[in-house]
Amino acid sequence: MQNTDSRPAVILASTSRYRQQLLHKLRLPFTVFAPNCDETPLAGEPPEELVTRLALSKARSVHTAKQNDKALIIGSDQCATLNGQIIGKPGTHERAIEQLKTASGHTVRFLTGLCLFDTRDQSWQRSVVVTDVVFRHLSDHEIDRYLRTEQPYDCAGSFKSEDHGITLFDRIQGDDPNALIGLPLIELYRMLRACGLSFASPTD
Repeated sequence: MQNTDSRPAVILASTSRYRQQLLHKLRLPFTVFAPNCDETPLAGEPPEELVTRLALSKARSVHTAKQNDKALIIGSDQCATLNGQIIGKPGTHERAIEQLKTASGHTVRFLTGLCLFDTRDQSWQRSVVVTDVVFRHLSDHEIDRYLRTEQPYDCAGSFKSEDHGITLFDRIQGDDPNALIGLPLIELYRMLRACGLSFASPTD
């Protein structure tokens, strides 16, 4: 379906409720469409290249499906690393315990890849926002109590920084606290403005 408005449509290439909640902060209308791309890492692919490649792939897959020639499509992908190794989503209580025990007293680096794909000229902007999370030394009791309270089994690193997970840390080092949740709004705002999107008022 073609967009007849002079302003390009904004499409979030993600069904993540966390990213949708973050994007609402910018107070601009957007629609959500599920991307369709293989998220398997390539052999020997560094984490930075993985998240930027997948962010672009997600955005382009939505363009292929919707065929909207006047849209700005937001793609984002995130991975967590500890000592250079990628940490996935735990999925189970037992794996979450293992992740937090391993992270205890260490720094977990989160890399959030962001892409804004402009279908009007097939151009894109990409970046990676890095956030370092320094964990306290956690007791087994603290880990088990936290996981049973919040059950963050769909979150890389086994925590939700926007909720009680913040109590697990000594500090967070990064340029945008939203990036840790999955969508770096400061960088996205810059990209949208570079594409000519006005933020003069919430209803613009």
